Amino acid sequence: MMLRTCTIQTNLDYGSEADMVQKFRVSLALQPLATALFANSPFTEGKPNGFLSYRSHIWSDTDPARTGMLPFVFEDGFGYERYVDYMLDVPMYFVYRDGKYIDAAGQSFRDFMAGKLPALPGELPTDSDWVDHLSTAFPEVRLKSFLEMRGADGGPTSSICALPALWVGLLYDQTALDAAWDLVKGWSMEGREALRNAVPKLALDAPLPNGGTLKDIAPEVLAIARSGLRARARLNAVGDDESGFLAPLDDIVASGKVPAQRLLDLYHGEWGGDLGRVYEQAF
Repeated sequence: MMLRTCTIQTNLDYGSEADMVQKFRVSLALQPLATALFANSPFTEGKPNGFLSYRSHIWSDTDPARTGMLPFVFEDGFGYERYVDYMLDVPMYFVYRDGKYIDAAGQSFRDFMAGKLPALPGELPTDSDWVDHLSTAFPEVRLKSFLEMRGADGGPTSSICALPALWVGLLYDQTALDAAWDLVKGWSMEGREALRNAVPKLALDAPLPNGGTLKDIAPEVLAIARSGLRARARLNAVGDDESGFLAPLDDIVASGKVPAQRLLDLYHGEWGGDLGRVYEQAF
């Protein structure tokens, strides 16, 4: 399932149920922008595959019972209980007992809670069974004891720092978080789904729910993230704040080309179709 889906992920805390809800909604709505900015998987078997984020495309067609954009997150009344209901309905994979994985594929955690799991009749789940089960859902943002942002392709060292800087800037300052929510709260669920589905091929050219493209809002989102990082005022030894980690994303937005497009330009240009040259190139 995870073949050719190398990613960089960011895990962030929340302070309360209400804080979790707002952060979950903002990060889920803007996850396609992260996918676009970090799109870096345009090749398969040494050839262009027609996508800018093939990794994201794979996850758009992998077990809809445990992946996707989670429409219920945007519904009135969403909170911990609603996410638990979702997870109880995600089909199980396994139960781990005494160093062994017991096959429970397709079985119900609700049945497990009632002692009616066919794989372990009469047994009730432990806390660790629930923790294990939480790790078997793979939506674009995942809720555990933290929020896990799952939208970005793997990439160079600069990406490893840029991704958490983006999300920390958007989510860890209340003014920035409110501004980000104002930007996306009017989007329809159908529009959010269409955006997520368009991003693997189109990246920053994917159409927004309310008109325009991701390319149009990317500068504003980076500005919000930058303001959030500056408000945090976490300084290094020479007095720089964390906003400098956004520089690679500034370059992408200014050029209009995501990493995958730069790779494709090289592949069709100076590399002459030799993808082996990728190992000589530093980005």
